[in-house]
Amino acid sequence: MICVKLSSETDFEGWRKAARLLIQNQIKPCNVIWRVPSAPVSLLDSTYTDHTTLSSTTLSPKVPSAFPDIAHRVICHTDPERFARLYSLLFRLQTQPRLLSKHQDRDVIWLQNCDKAIRRDIHKMHAFVRFRKIGEGRYKREQFAAWFEPTHYITELGAPFFMRRFPNMDWAIVTPHRSALWDGRTLRFSEGGKQSDVPAYDAVEEQWKTYFKSIFNPARLKVQAMTSEMPKKYWHNLPEAELIPDLISSAKERERQMKETAVTSPNPLAAKLANRKQSDPS
Repeated sequence: MICVKLSSETDFEGWRKAARLLIQNQIKPCNVIWRVPSAPVSLLDSTYTDHTTLSSTTLSPKVPSAFPDIAHRVICHTDPERFARLYSLLFRLQTQPRLLSKHQDRDVIWLQNCDKAIRRDIHKMHAFVRFRKIGEGRYKREQFAAWFEPTHYITELGAPFFMRRFPNMDWAIVTPHRSALWDGRTLRFSEGGKQSDVPAYDAVEEQWKTYFKSIFNPARLKVQAMTSEMPKKYWHNLPEAELIPDLISSAKERERQMKETAVTSPNPLAAKLANRKQSDPS
């Protein structure tokens, strides 16, 4: 049995290099054990052969162009079997080059579902991270911090979005698994943290809640659709979420008030444009 020891839960480069070596030596998936630092120690570990003892050859694994990018994302899934299942797919691709187009295949279904889950988790991170101001740094650059709890290990995949969106402020995003830090020049990653590492309150939140309440349209409220797009698991980290129950319960009354106070007279600008159109011979 061959044992591959990876450096972290998201060690894509370690997996890629090991998988390449295993393919070169035609090692079957059933003969490989994948280990991450958090995995429990097994009494059998000492009997396994380290993969680094295998000989390297010039043989290159055959993969579709889309596979490396998908594998890079899927390794960030929390499925404990992800390393093994990805290697199983890679092993099969050597003799089944069109495997990824077989959408009824169990391994392909698993790959697509995991990739979809990762993409969704990244989208939720981009939508629901809420920064809190913690002070000012060098050159009076504002400093912000945020706490976020992703479902999967997607911090390193999702953080570059904030670097592009907020390049002129220093920020940190703390998650249980990893932390991302941007100082205006370099995006760095470090160990994860706790919610208590981020201040619990920011005065700007009151402005944000006022804005959120002002744009809430009770006439367009669809609770099921809202909770699907904004799952309740994120609510306790969203300052505006504390307003939602009251906004839902008062939606019908507010809609009634909106109808009663609706403008009934014609829009003068609309009438002016209509007259202009009628008088225009073209």
